[in-house]
Amino acid sequence: MPHDSYKALYLHIPFCVKRCGYCDFATRAIAREDPYIDAYVEQLVMDIRKLSKQGELLDIRSVYIGGGTPSHIGISRLSSLLYALSVSMDLTNEDFEFTMEANPESLDERMVNDIWALGVNRLSIGVQSFDDEVLKILGRAHDAKRAEDAIGEALGRFDNVSVDLMCGIPGQSAQSFADSLQRAVKLGVKHISVYPLTIEPHTAFDKAVLSGQIQEPDDDIEAEHMQLAEQVLRSCGFERYEVASYALPGYESKHNSSYWQGVPYLGIGQAATTMTQNAERRMRVTDGEVVDDLNRAQMEAEDLMLGMRMSKGISDERAALASEHVEGVFEALESLAEDGYIEHANGHWRPTAQGWLCGNDLYSRLLDLAP
Repeated sequence: MPHDSYKALYLHIPFCVKRCGYCDFATRAIAREDPYIDAYVEQLVMDIRKLSKQGELLDIRSVYIGGGTPSHIGISRLSSLLYALSVSMDLTNEDFEFTMEANPESLDERMVNDIWALGVNRLSIGVQSFDDEVLKILGRAHDAKRAEDAIGEALGRFDNVSVDLMCGIPGQSAQSFADSLQRAVKLGVKHISVYPLTIEPHTAFDKAVLSGQIQEPDDDIEAEHMQLAEQVLRSCGFERYEVASYALPGYESKHNSSYWQGVPYLGIGQAATTMTQNAERRMRVTDGEVVDDLNRAQMEAEDLMLGMRMSKGISDERAALASEHVEGVFEALESLAEDGYIEHANGHWRPTAQGWLCGNDLYSRLLDLAP
């Protein structure tokens, strides 16, 4: 269908040194020297060149290489991929954000220097915890010392470094989680994403819970940890700009924010999703299959939901625009405010602390405006 130009590009690297017990992503453990990785990267390069010739990359403003573990495939393959991107779009624009994910065990000083030279300007490091006992529970391939060293190496070249941390993990105390938050801040990262552990079906953790080897994560403890994250990080100058993301001023992720703002994006690679839209239709396609096909009313309801993932919420003007296509918008917002999930101030409807914690209810009630 005729569509608005893509503004964001995601490339999926579905390989890791080992598969963590909680992971349900489309990834697999594979040796770095496996020739299958070469073939996969070569296909990514071909896809990039094809899309470039078709003019689909002209308006891209952010690139995100995620996984899996992109750093696991090694600098030679990454260099090939990054070079293909560099000749397909303008990576020198100062507003261009180019993020690559990395894990501590496969990131080193040479890789940091080389990917920086090839255009990456933001690193997102999968730390999860600085507590060795918690890392063992999660089945991570690194320890706390290696995580600290990797962050130090990254900050030697990159100003913009993010880390992921997990909370609500069985065996993880509030003090352990707080120590990890404070450690990340002290090391000098500018962005921190905080995720409560979720037990996904058919994962190793799912089997362990069913067999009684580990406890099911406690919702109350996860809520306490998420509140603790806000307390600790706000006291250190970080602002919560999205339900799971905190940043120092000016270091909010442009790419991740584009997902919450209804920006069309391209996905390349196994299990990567492309979101195409025009004024009347929004479609998501993964591996050639349509996974979402929304009409205008459903698009507006989804944008209201996505807006409530952001701390800035939804403006009165945006809500009024949605109400032209969806019935009951302001009634739903008023109801959510009465329940304490959102508040109205300075011309915006914004999520409250209760809204953050009860996100599933908040989001579903907005999506239900246009089922």
